[in-house]
Amino acid sequence: MAGNQQAYQTYMTAGHDAAWEQNWDAAIRYYTLALREFDQDGEALVNLGLSLLRAERYADALRVYERALTVMPDSVEVLEQSATALANVGNLREAAQRTLKAADVHLQLRDLPKAIEAWERALELTPGMLPIHSKLAQAYERVSDKKRAMYQFLMLAYNYARIDQPEKGVMVVERALTLDPRNNQALNMLAALRTGGQVMPPNGAEFGIRSGTTSQKRLDDDFTTLGEGNQPTLIGDPLGPIGEAMTHALTQLAAYVLEQGLLDATGADALAAMEHQSKGERPEAIAAYQRIVKTLPHPALKLNLGGLLLLTDQYADATKYLGDALTDPALAVGAMHALGVAFARTGKHPQAARYLIQTMQRVEEQRQTGAPQLLAEAYGSLLESLNDAAPDSLQAINDRFIRTMTGEDWPQRVADLRQHLVEIGGISGAGQIPEFLESEGGEELADIMTRIDRYIREGRYVLAMDEAHQAVEQAPNYLPAHVRMAEIMVKEGRMRQAINKYYIVSRVYLIREEFDRAASVLSEVIDMAPLDTTIRQELIGVLEYQGRADEALGHYIQLGSTYKQLGNIDGAREAYVVADGIARRTGARKELLTVKHALADIDLSRIDTRRAQRHYEEILELSPEDERAYRQLTEILLGQNSTLEAIRRLDALLGLYAKNRNVNQIVRTLEELTRLYPNEIGLRSRLANMYQKTGRPEDAIKQLDTLGELQLKVGLTKEAVATIQQIIQMNPQNVEQYRVLLRELGG
Repeated sequence: MAGNQQAYQTYMTAGHDAAWEQNWDAAIRYYTLALREFDQDGEALVNLGLSLLRAERYADALRVYERALTVMPDSVEVLEQSATALANVGNLREAAQRTLKAADVHLQLRDLPKAIEAWERALELTPGMLPIHSKLAQAYERVSDKKRAMYQFLMLAYNYARIDQPEKGVMVVERALTLDPRNNQALNMLAALRTGGQVMPPNGAEFGIRSGTTSQKRLDDDFTTLGEGNQPTLIGDPLGPIGEAMTHALTQLAAYVLEQGLLDATGADALAAMEHQSKGERPEAIAAYQRIVKTLPHPALKLNLGGLLLLTDQYADATKYLGDALTDPALAVGAMHALGVAFARTGKHPQAARYLIQTMQRVEEQRQTGAPQLLAEAYGSLLESLNDAAPDSLQAINDRFIRTMTGEDWPQRVADLRQHLVEIGGISGAGQIPEFLESEGGEELADIMTRIDRYIREGRYVLAMDEAHQAVEQAPNYLPAHVRMAEIMVKEGRMRQAINKYYIVSRVYLIREEFDRAASVLSEVIDMAPLDTTIRQELIGVLEYQGRADEALGHYIQLGSTYKQLGNIDGAREAYVVADGIARRTGARKELLTVKHALADIDLSRIDTRRAQRHYEEILELSPEDERAYRQLTEILLGQNSTLEAIRRLDALLGLYAKNRNVNQIVRTLEELTRLYPNEIGLRSRLANMYQKTGRPEDAIKQLDTLGELQLKVGLTKEAVATIQQIIQMNPQNVEQYRVLLRELGG
């Protein structure tokens, strides 16, 4: 039933005010009243839940979040905050599951840093989750953080050892060693896994991992004034960074004047200047500051004076003072912002661009709206993309930056702009960034894309698609809008349409000869449709054209696997043969072994044992300890009645098992082969011997009995006598029968 909209808005405003003042009891009361008007309102539910969380009423907060999840099941805020509530009531496992779901949402939004933070929090709640260690390792590898990637790989291997799966641990450590082949912890763990020694967890300090909890978004940062929709909007001073810096400078300067006890004319002018500034009397404040700037050269005073001159359009004079304020870390961001504006207004656009871009980067670093490394890369790329921009273009771009850092929601718009520019660079290329920034419709497009993202987060896919169509109508060649359409189709389960849309985007890249981006999009399509051989072949063609043989090799191997899965054995063999050639040419030993095994499997399925034998022999030349190759060669040779050579290969295999102290595997292998080839004397003899060594005398006697019969059958009387004597030494219950048989044979 619909409520009173005016009453709802009144209660929400009162709730926001109370929350801003950290009066949580009042905030809870007002948000509850708002929910009585509209009981399914997501914004009210989120605010009420967070207020209860801050008031440490965790059970009540959890009940509210459960309601919120029915309204917006994929809301990151609700998932993460409900996880906090669950953790505080002791339900750590469910808290971890909520956090993992939040990570999935971050991934869908292509926010890998946030997903990484969520995975780290999940591990803090329930350590040892193998899939999460694996995801974190790959994610850190993707963002080139090799140390943390290696740490996660080693944690994954350690946990495999804990559940008695050392062979998987070995594979993981080998992967880690590709990042740092000389890492002592990894080498020691590999040795312990292979020899059955004690496996110790990795020492995080070596990889830059601090003890205790990992960094995570504080609850204080979660409560911000809410903007349109359910997503929180970061707010700030309407004047931007310079406004915040001037407010801070007032406090700093007042404290300095009082601490120094300045009771002379300088102190009086300083207090008068600050009073005028607080009242918005800018000319009077400027005059007072200018009287004392030489006798009181404090950075806070110069920041205020420079800022006031800027706000009164005295740009050249402002720069004389703002540079000195850069030395104070608390004021530097505001000073950079003001210098950027001043240089832009005086026509010095290259300098302005540098200061404005540095300002946005520092703002995001301070507010932790992105991982430092990713922020540095994003803003570095932005600065580089403007190197060759024309003066007129730079002027339009600087105006865009200045508008972005104006208004209460400027911190949110800075973060949104950066994310948008990163996406444009990734989708359309860095060359498209200046064109987007200076275009008149750029800001409108950015707003449309922001709305699309919000609608996707809220699950309102029809509205999101409408906005995407509007973006395409406004700018038909604007590829990020086409990519959003594909993402929405995926959300709606229209996979084939999404694949077609992505494929069209990739074709545009190919036409533009932007092969890196074409390959990137085709890779995404392959992830969605791994059995589509046509798309994979097109991706292979792009990779080969670029000379990216290593990547093409991996896709050839996958293509062969796909063909095999689809029953196209000829196609599979052809793909593997090409992969074989590439692997030989590039020296990719691991991939070559994979290909050789695949080709051998195909040949065995076609009963072409001669060709399969050659593949396995080549495998052993490359990898003398390949157990699977020894096993298959043994069976092939036994099938060909090449008994001596088969036993030689078998003994080599058993030697490998013995080296790794894998006695059970020795017994298991001999039992399997004996069942397959019951008349092979060499197999019976070795199996009987192993039964004796492992304390299974009855089984050993049965094998020796059969062995003796086989020996007599082929005329090996002397050997049969030795076998019977061996049985007699074991003193079975019917030992007299064996003694009679021995006398009959002349033993």
